[in-house]
Amino acid sequence: MQRFFFLAILILLGWLTIRLSPVLTPFLLAAILAYLGNPLVTYLQRHRIGRSWGTTLVFVIVLLIFAGSIMALLPVIKHQSLLFVEYLQKYGGLLQSRLIPQIAAATGIQLDSGAISHYATSNAQKLATWLGHGVQVALSSGSGLLTGALSIILVPVLGFYLLRDWPRLLVRIDQWIPQKHAPLVRLLSRDADTMLMAFLRGQLLVMLALGCSYAIGLSIIGLKTAILIGLIAGILSFVPYLGVISGVLMASLAMYVQTGSLLSVAWVLLVFFIGQILESMVFTPYLVGDRIGLHPVAVIFAVMAGGELFGFIGLLLALPVTAVLVALLRHFQNWYLQSPYYLGKE
Repeated sequence: MQRFFFLAILILLGWLTIRLSPVLTPFLLAAILAYLGNPLVTYLQRHRIGRSWGTTLVFVIVLLIFAGSIMALLPVIKHQSLLFVEYLQKYGGLLQSRLIPQIAAATGIQLDSGAISHYATSNAQKLATWLGHGVQVALSSGSGLLTGALSIILVPVLGFYLLRDWPRLLVRIDQWIPQKHAPLVRLLSRDADTMLMAFLRGQLLVMLALGCSYAIGLSIIGLKTAILIGLIAGILSFVPYLGVISGVLMASLAMYVQTGSLLSVAWVLLVFFIGQILESMVFTPYLVGDRIGLHPVAVIFAVMAGGELFGFIGLLLALPVTAVLVALLRHFQNWYLQSPYYLGKE
C-alpha cells in the first residue's frame, strides 16, 4: 500500500507540474539561478561573508553584468533586427531575378520561377509581417506585457530568496528521505548534482563561446547582421543542432540578399563549419569535459523524446534530465554487475 501511495503522489505531482507549467516557469528559472549561484555564495561563506550578504553581492554583480550587456548590445541588436526584416522583404525579388536563374544555369534544370518566387515572396513577406506585428502585439497587449513584466520581476526576486535559503531547503528535503534509504539517496544525489552542475555550467560557457565565434566569423566575412545571428545561434545551441541549423539558414539568406552572390554563402558555411570544429574539439572538451559522456545517438533521442513529450520545454530540459539519468544509471550498472543475478549465483 505504501508503494501505491507514493506512486499515486508522484503521478499527481507530475500531472500538476504539466498543468501548471506556465505558472511554474519563473519558479523553475529562479531555481536554476539559485542552483548555479549556490557554489559561489557557499565559497563566500567560507571566507566569513554571511549568506544574506553573499547572496546580495552575487546578485548585484550578476545584475550589473547583465544590465551592462543589454545596454551595450541593445542598439546593435535593434539595428540589425530591422535590417534582417528588410532582408526578408527583399528576398523574394532576388529569388526570382537572381537565385533561380543561377540554380537553373548551374544544374541545367528548368525551374518554374513564377511559382517558386511567388511562394517564397509570400512566405518571406508573411514572416517579415509576423515579426513586425509580433513586436507591436507584445507592446500593445496589456495582459501579455503585464505577465511578461511580472515574470521578469519574479525571477530575480524568487532567485534571491531561493539562493539565500538554499541550504535550509536541502536540509528540509533531506529530512523527508526514509532513513533506511538515506545513504543511497544522498550518494545518488551527489553524483547527479556533480553531473548536472558540470553540464549546466559547461553548456552556458559553450553557448557564449559559440555565439562570440559565430558573430566574429560572420563579421569578418562582412555580414551586416553578424552579431544578431551569432547571438541567436549561440543561444539556440542549448538545443543540439538547432543553433547551427538556424544560424546557417538566417546567415545564408542575409548574406545572399546583401551580396546577391551564391558564392558568398560558401563563406557562411565555412564560418559555421569552423564553429562546429571549435565546439567539438575545443569548447566542449575543455568547458564541459567528458563528465557527461552522452553518445550523439543518445543526445538526438533525448532531444526528440523531450520535444515529443513536453514540447519546447522538453527540448530545453532533455539534456539536463538525461545527464542526471546517466549518473543514476551508472550506479544501477555497478549494482547490477555485482548482483547475484548477473554473476549467476542464484
